[in-house]
Amino acid sequence: MNDLEIKEYKKFEEIKRTRDDGTEFWYARELSEVLQYKKWENFMKVIERAKSACLNSNQVITDHFPDVRKMVEIGSNTIRELMDYELSRYACYLIVQNGDPRKKIIALGQTYFAIQTRKQELSEKEYNMLTEDEKRFYNRELTRKGNYSLNQTAKNSGVKNFDKFHNAGYKGLYNGETADDIAKRKGLRYREDILDNMGSDELIANLFRISQTEQKLRKDNIQTENEANNTHYEVGKKIRKTIKELGGTMPEDMPTPKKSLKQLEKENKKSL
Repeated sequence: MNDLEIKEYKKFEEIKRTRDDGTEFWYARELSEVLQYKKWENFMKVIERAKSACLNSNQVITDHFPDVRKMVEIGSNTIRELMDYELSRYACYLIVQNGDPRKKIIALGQTYFAIQTRKQELSEKEYNMLTEDEKRFYNRELTRKGNYSLNQTAKNSGVKNFDKFHNAGYKGLYNGETADDIAKRKGLRYREDILDNMGSDELIANLFRISQTEQKLRKDNIQTENEANNTHYEVGKKIRKTIKELGGTMPEDMPTPKKSLKQLEKENKKSL
């Protein structure tokens, strides 16, 4: 993100409210301003689409979109009652997913409400509300952000050949397979992103590899490219071993989704 995007991104945090019981919410009217909707009527259309998505997910709309009445001053000592919503994080997530995809701020909002910083910040109940495809989008954003951070740390550890560095991690996690090997096994086209073609569980395994590698590079103060590559390989290998010991499905045996995330994104845009 550039400085302007970071500033815009932080606005979502700045308008967050906290109740006495510690639960978080966002006022719909404040969110509409951040998302650059000039007319409340237009934003209401987005809210209605989000409500429909909420209902289709078998959630109670009033749990996530409770309406409130606020008295506001509109000038000349005149006060008027305005309708608003106290939106849950899940409601905000659905709103930005149903917003105008042409707005850059919408993309930033999708990132903010989909990931915050780590999956742990999303309660198990909220995470379980998401569909499999929504979990894929959520975890894909986490891996994207994680890889960016890992690349910065790897660069400071002496890495110059990033393809070789990332393949070392894949080899450890996928029993010797490189990124190209994984792509071929999944039947992907040339240069198609393998992470866009993973299910949520496979993405989580890779997210763990990414985060643990970065931590170890920092903790062990790795300073050479060869050491960094070996570290990435060993972390991937240990995660693979852990999955096996727990009786889980090995990464290469996890099913490949029928549609890539890019395909789903295109379909979502067409449906708006």
